[in-house]
Order: sequence, then C-alpha cells, then structure tokens
Amino acid sequence: MEFKDYYQVLGVAKTATTEEIKKSYRKLARKLHPDVSKEPDAEQRMQEVNEAKAVLLDPEKRLAYDQLAQQYRSGQDFQPPPDWDSGFEYSGRGFEEADLGEFSDFFANLFGQGSRPGRGSRRYQMRGEDRHAKITIGLEDAFHGASRTITLQVPQMDAQGRVSSLEHTLNVRIPKGVKAGQHIRLSGQGSPGIGGGPSGDLYLEIHFASDSRYRVEDRDVYQKVPVTPWEAALGASIETPTPSGLVKLKVPAGSQSGRRLRLKGRGIPGQEPGDLYIELEVVLPPANTDKARELYKTMADELAFNPRQSRGG
Repeated sequence: MEFKDYYQVLGVAKTATTEEIKKSYRKLARKLHPDVSKEPDAEQRMQEVNEAKAVLLDPEKRLAYDQLAQQYRSGQDFQPPPDWDSGFEYSGRGFEEADLGEFSDFFANLFGQGSRPGRGSRRYQMRGEDRHAKITIGLEDAFHGASRTITLQVPQMDAQGRVSSLEHTLNVRIPKGVKAGQHIRLSGQGSPGIGGGPSGDLYLEIHFASDSRYRVEDRDVYQKVPVTPWEAALGASIETPTPSGLVKLKVPAGSQSGRRLRLKGRGIPGQEPGDLYIELEVVLPPANTDKARELYKTMADELAFNPRQSRGG
C-alpha cells in the first residue's frame, strides 16, 4: 500500500483554507467529469479527488492526517504505524463498509470502521455528542491501577477555515484489571449539549504501550526471562520482576530456551484473572576474558556435546 498525499491530489498547499480546498475540488470535479474528460484515468483520479476532499474538509481527519503525513511522502510504501491515532478526540461512529467501497485501501485503513479520527455521521440532538479517543498506558497500570494526566488533541477550525488543535487535559483513573480494547467512560466530558442540553461523554479506548518484554493475549501475559546456562542445566530458584512485582520461581533442571512456566492467576487481574507465562531464554556469558575462554574450552573438551547430532544417532 502506498502513502497518499491528499494535498498533492487536490493541488493545494498544506496550509490551504477550507474555501481553497473547496475551490480546487470544484475545479477538478468539472475537469474530470465523465461527460467532459477524455482522459482514460479520469474515473480513478476523480475517486482520489473525492477521497482527498473527504479527509481535508473534515477537521478531525485532517488534524490526524497532517501529523501522520510529516513522516511520509507520496507513493512511499506505507502501513499505519501502531497507535498512529492515539491521543486524538473524535466524534460520531464510523464509515459503513458500503461508503468505503468508493475509496482506496489507504483511506479504509486509516478512517474505516474501527479507526479513530473522523468517525462517521453526526445527528442533531439536544444532548452533546459522545467523543472518543485512544490512549496508551503501560501494562503495569492494568495490574495495579493508576491515576494519569493525559492530554488529547481536539481539532478546531477558525473563521478562515484553518484547522488547528486545542489541548484537552484530563486526570484519568485507570482501573485495576483494565484490558486492551476496553473503554473508560468519562461522563460529561464529550461535546457540549445543544440548546442547554447535557454534554456527551468521552470514551477512552485502552491500548498497551509496546514493550519487548511482554506479549498480552486477553488477560494472559507472556514474559521472556533470561537465565544462565547453569541455572537452566542444574535448576535454580530465581527472582524476576513482572508487571505485578517481583516474583520467585523455580527453574527446573534441564530447561531449554523457550520452556514455558505457568504462574496461575498472575496475569491481568479480573473476576477471572489471567495467567502469567514465563518463557525462559538461556543467555550465554561472553567469552571476553582469558578465564572465560578457558572455561568454554574445558566444556568443549569434557562435555563432548553436539546439539546438531540426531538424538537417535
């Protein structure tokens, strides 16, 4: 999938106002109309123009897209980075699949159903709209609970149609046992009501920060723990930090890298807590001194061990 420069598609500057974007869109729509254009790719180009308009005339989509576009150029190989849309408030629901059929995979991956900024249609109502945002927390917060100050970017449009962002700072209590994908509801923190009606709510969707030590599946947590060759070969009692704190565990004699030890109920807390799976990783000490090299040579001479030899041979 290639990155699309929507400003380039419409032929406008990145600082273009709403009126400038609309003007360029109307000009291109007349030029590419099937009754007028003789260009063989007119239909495809018109689709791209419609897609660019859908993003750049929506303050929520445009604000998030502008931040993402700082890192890419048109035509560059592209996959949406994890949590690219974290920290943005957005309103409404999502595009239906039928709507997405007119747009590219690039658009669908960023703004389709299940994406964040610029979700779908809005309806007139007295109560303010609910708003949504994705936030990223550390796994430890799910084990212990926490209070966090978060700052969200809220799109604003000035009288000239220029999009900017307003910071929305909140103190949020992260409940113990929260899972990835779960929503925290902040009552009254959504859009203001219409005609004196109550404000909507703000829903925060929880995601865990990327951490090479852990892999999370629902409430189960998988953690790699390094051990020495002698701990693995002879067995040992060791201590290791985990998201829930320091734990003691027994390494069975004869363990190999990849061996999995299950600590029942030590995963993410809940009515039915998950399990913590310790995956052992045997780490060799470096042979960077004469003494270390001598020890390795003694092992090579006396153990006569060949891991490539067939066990049955």
